Amino acid sequence: MSSEEEKIRLEHDAAKLFMRRYEQMFGVPMRHIWHNEPRKPDVSCYLDGKRLDLEIAHLYGSTEEAKQLLGKSLTGQTLQALEHLHKTPPTHRMLEALSRVLHSKSQKHYESQSVWLVIRNLNPKWQTSMFAEHLHLIETPKQHPFNQIWLLSNDDLQSCNLLRLDL
Repeated sequence: MSSEEEKIRLEHDAAKLFMRRYEQMFGVPMRHIWHNEPRKPDVSCYLDGKRLDLEIAHLYGSTEEAKQLLGKSLTGQTLQALEHLHKTPPTHRMLEALSRVLHSKSQKHYESQSVWLVIRNLNPKWQTSMFAEHLHLIETPKQHPFNQIWLLSNDDLQSCNLLRLDL
């Protein structure tokens, strides 16, 4: 599978999980997703019959952790970087990684009437409760193109949890 195909698969999977969980939590139907071309958000769907675009981002913590979580081969230098990361307090790393994603995505512009940012947390050490506990420390950029920002976490193999980040 090419890296572009893998990226699309990861985005599609995150969108499906988000839609399913949102529907369960709020009882509002979310249906039919399709992938978009660049200049539009990653995925589109219908929320209660109205079109909604979703920009998908993945939160790993670092490039090294992403490689490890995705099963990519690690070099000696990458292993050293991972060792250094594990010495940094987890909450600090979590907030720093989330801030990088938020600031990066806030710079984008989309051809869309309504776009939500969905950040899928793939770092198994960061639970939804950790984000909720430190919500007051999460800095959302003042200028961004999103109507809503959501964090999607798999806290265990059975469930996905959603946390809305205030704008």
